[in-house]
Amino acid sequence: MLSLWDWMLVALYFMVVFGVAIWSIVREKKEGTDSAGYFLAGKNVGWFVIGASLFASNIGSEHLVGLAGTGAASGLAVGQFEILACLILLILGWLFVPFYLRSGVFTMPEFLERRYSSQARWYLAVISIIGYVLTKISVTIFAGGIVFESLMGINFWTGALVVVVATGAYTIIGGLRAVLYTDMLQAFVLIGGAIAVTVIGIGELGGLSELSRQTGGEFFNLWKPLSDPNFPWTGILFGAPILGVWYWCTDQFIVQRVLSARNIDHARRGTIFGGYLKLLPLFIFVLPGLVAYALSQSGRIELAHPDQALPVLVGTLMPNGLRGIVVAGLLAALMSSLSSVFNSCSTLITWDIYRKLRPQASEKRLVWVGRAATGVLVVCGLLWIPMMKFISGQLYQYIQSVQAYIAPPIAAVFLLGIFSRRVNARGAMACLWTGFVIGIGRLAAEIGKESLPSWLRGFAEINFLHFAVFLFAICVLVLVVVSLTAAPPSAKQLEVAYTPDSGPGKARSSARLQDSLLSVFLLMLVAAIWFFFSKWGVSS
Repeated sequence: MLSLWDWMLVALYFMVVFGVAIWSIVREKKEGTDSAGYFLAGKNVGWFVIGASLFASNIGSEHLVGLAGTGAASGLAVGQFEILACLILLILGWLFVPFYLRSGVFTMPEFLERRYSSQARWYLAVISIIGYVLTKISVTIFAGGIVFESLMGINFWTGALVVVVATGAYTIIGGLRAVLYTDMLQAFVLIGGAIAVTVIGIGELGGLSELSRQTGGEFFNLWKPLSDPNFPWTGILFGAPILGVWYWCTDQFIVQRVLSARNIDHARRGTIFGGYLKLLPLFIFVLPGLVAYALSQSGRIELAHPDQALPVLVGTLMPNGLRGIVVAGLLAALMSSLSSVFNSCSTLITWDIYRKLRPQASEKRLVWVGRAATGVLVVCGLLWIPMMKFISGQLYQYIQSVQAYIAPPIAAVFLLGIFSRRVNARGAMACLWTGFVIGIGRLAAEIGKESLPSWLRGFAEINFLHFAVFLFAICVLVLVVVSLTAAPPSAKQLEVAYTPDSGPGKARSSARLQDSLLSVFLLMLVAAIWFFFSKWGVSS
């Protein structure tokens, strides 16, 4: 349980967060609140805030709890998703950002409407909102409940709902600007807390070499064999990037941060900075899971379930005072993710649904609808939590497996929409609906696989990463073939993806050179990590 010093640090954390939120709200009111100001922070955000927000929004409580839990269950391999995110963020910055900013869109569904049709916009808006309930709101609330119950002695639902209400308050009032600046603060709070757990845990074991000895070489190997049920190397190389492109390059939850940039240079550099920050989770979120596993094997802690790895470490190893910092970090992760998903949901509901139905709505009305849009989503997230146990044992793996069912068709229409001038609205809708039907079929099969006949059970038991590759290939094929049965897209539809690099968002050559060097260095770091945590690097 927390000491008085710990509670004081947690209280200080809440005071600072709400201080930053109030500052950003006051600043927004001085500049005037219109839809661009509320949903995209006035499109005037710098690269440092963007990069920190990309990291903080992505790293929720489910990462701190779920990455450590999966690390305790199967080793470092789950960290591949974090390492691959570094590379996908470079794709976002160098490939997608110029298209998005030059088009001037507010949302990803709006981009699809301009490139394809209004039906594509409706599809993505509705699927995204449903996806937020399944993979973001409910999972974040669930992970937050674990943190409160395990570390603070507060009832699961009571603790989670307190933070939901507190986070919702400043998000609803302040919009994206409040989210971005609180994210920036929370990013460094959660990094500090995670580093404290990692350093103390490794010190308790006697160093990294002792950790490697106690867990065995395979736990330290990022590359698993083809037969691995969770993270086969083929799934990591070919399936995980599909999920990554969908999440990092086409999901409103993430892309809304770069849409708020003051120009292309700041947006791109923000993604590069975010890529460097994404190198950290392998070391400060996954490694503690291995520490918990090693300590449990030696009898120094009791680990009833892998998802309890981080809470047990904090409760057992962290001294008074430092425990409060770690709890503040966990709260920062919870609140940053919740505030981001609340704001993204309200943007989609307002801009892609309400505004389509009420095109004459005033700016004031749009902001009001945005502030009122998230309550039902929170309730839906709470209702979905009991269903999660039927899908996957570890929390983080649950998120990835659900994403594998909705990501491939969306990634296909965005990638081919940029790379190919020939694909059209008919092909896009056929691709999206084909992927939806197959994905929902797989989700239903996995939930009820115990009652399926043996010939169907195999479909439910395909590794989720391999399934993502299979579904993506089908979606690309459908998109191309069906597009050939209709006329090519009009020049106006192609404008959104092929507008010349001109205007106020034009990138400067000096900034491009600096960013190119930073990107190459990031690639070198990823290659070094891949080698070091492989059977060759570990054995040497």
